[in-house]
Amino acid sequence: GCDPKADSTRLILNAKAQDTVLHLAAQEGSVEDLELQDVLKVGYKGIKCVESGGPEPGVGCAGRGVITSINFLEENGAYDDVDYVSYDVLGDVVCGGFAMPIRENKAQEIYIVMSGEMMALYAANNIAKGILKYAHSGGVRLGGLICNERQTDRELDLAEALASRLNSKLIHFVPRDNIVQHAELRKMSVIQYAPDSKQAGEYRALAEKIHANSGQGTIPTPITM
Repeated sequence: GCDPKADSTRLILNAKAQDTVLHLAAQEGSVEDLELQDVLKVGYKGIKCVESGGPEPGVGCAGRGVITSINFLEENGAYDDVDYVSYDVLGDVVCGGFAMPIRENKAQEIYIVMSGEMMALYAANNIAKGILKYAHSGGVRLGGLICNERQTDRELDLAEALASRLNSKLIHFVPRDNIVQHAELRKMSVIQYAPDSKQAGEYRALAEKIHANSGQGTIPTPITM
């Protein structure tokens, strides 16, 4: 998780937000004083979880936690013997720190989670601009858009139209379902809470599509205002 709220992994761990790399580093004195087992927790289905964290509100650069965490994990072998590495990055802020996985060629494919709301479409286009900036100097590509339904008018049409304008595709349209909130209240993902539900099937379909899409990312063509 690369969000200062440190809430990317809590449903996988069935717990409150885990201690972050930056928080533990501040306690110990520096990142060099940490051990991998201090920051890496294993959750549901053996998923390894880390939260980068961020500074106190109004102080410092939140993106610094992303940079510090990824370097620490690489140096300590956290990426050995894993099938996928996912960075859950704050989408509507594309400052240099948050763009670090793109800039430093740490990410191969980027999937933008958006909805049919205007600011979500605007943020998705901004992220595409960030990907384009580094696409030619590194190997990063736009994997596609994932629409998280907000039940706005013609939402599917809008998502598909934006994907087309960005030289990409809509990977999956995730319908809105209150079972997500029911699972969250129990500190679980939907797949763990209700594995046979229709919504769990949607997430499995999304995972299969991302797996099948490997290597098919594109260089985006963001809309200019």
